[in-house]
Amino acid sequence: MDFDLPRTIVDKLAELDAFIEAEIRPLERENMQFFDHRREWARTNWEEDGRPADAWRALIAEMERRADKAGHLRLCLPESCGGQAAGNLMNAAIREHLAAKGLGLHNDLQDESSIVGNFPIVPAIARYGTKDQKVYIEGIITGRRHLSFALTEPNHGSDATWLETRAVRDGAHWVINGRKRWNSQVGRAEANLVFARTGGRDGEASGITAFIVPTDTPGHTIVMNHWTFNMPTDHSEVELKDVRVPDTAILHKEGEGLQIAMMFIHENRIRQAAASAGAARYCIEQAVNYARERVLFGEPLARRQAIQFPLAELHADCETVRNYIFRTAWKMDRQDPAAFSHEVSICNYKANDLVCRAADFAMQVHGGLGYSRHMPFEHIYRHHRRYKITEGSEEVQKRRIAHALFGFGGKAS
Repeated sequence: MDFDLPRTIVDKLAELDAFIEAEIRPLERENMQFFDHRREWARTNWEEDGRPADAWRALIAEMERRADKAGHLRLCLPESCGGQAAGNLMNAAIREHLAAKGLGLHNDLQDESSIVGNFPIVPAIARYGTKDQKVYIEGIITGRRHLSFALTEPNHGSDATWLETRAVRDGAHWVINGRKRWNSQVGRAEANLVFARTGGRDGEASGITAFIVPTDTPGHTIVMNHWTFNMPTDHSEVELKDVRVPDTAILHKEGEGLQIAMMFIHENRIRQAAASAGAARYCIEQAVNYARERVLFGEPLARRQAIQFPLAELHADCETVRNYIFRTAWKMDRQDPAAFSHEVSICNYKANDLVCRAADFAMQVHGGLGYSRHMPFEHIYRHHRRYKITEGSEEVQKRRIAHALFGFGGKAS
């Protein structure tokens, strides 16, 4: 077995580096208020309930426009969407590589935007959507017709088969009632992908249906925008009260919507893991460099075992996790991930834990400066801490691993 990344991936990483230096870094330097110690303040429209500022969104849109023009933005999307159908290994290697470069417009953490786009709902629409529904594909990629994702509810997160949102048939229409939480980016979306139970019993995977609901539909109301550990935030709570949509609003098939949700979540789990591994590598490298330079009590900080050993442990963990992620992504390109989904969970759980530990210790090594917003570590920590909860919490990932380990019946989320 060849353990080196294929030449095509190595060459692509070099190509992306050249593009960043030529097209993205100059744009970033012109807008440093979004990347230095002012970043949280500059990016946030505090008067609009903490949502992303228009100028910040416009800068991201310009980055994505340039990346799309250069042929990078759609790299990992299906060819039917204008993409190049790059595989999971390519995708993971790119996400790890870009995150390891640190904060920047090339790969923003808070907005989860990148020169190589992450559009997890697009493959699902490409596979299951009708001709009319597929118009959202281009809209999502360009940002002109965004489709948000409404699965989580106030009383239900990882237990997605227990949704309280209900949709009842009324002739050729459906009437939806319920409430959604962490309905990301719905504030700028043209439509909302709402998951509701239409049949079956609570706890069953079947009987949940995905509806594409235009956000201006009567009864679809944004109640509030949740402020988070990392600002700005675009995670709204939405109320659905007697929302009427036609049969044609159903994405895929009635009662099989959870398949769409799981496809979305599984797409993100390996990508989150790769990004976390890359960000951890960045934190470790920065801490090592600083420890070499910082003189304390007459000698470099790097001479202290209290600094050496924790960084050695983090480095060992990072190398182990990073290579396990690449190995799992390689398998995903060759087999149905359902056969080894616990391995994806291992990647997700271990990488997200690692980056939080690495960012925290990088702060410690840098001392008071590390705790300040003049350094990137607090921003990295606050962003990646959410990954220990989203797309299946850390506990859910361990549960899935345990199911495979002990051969328990049933399926983990």
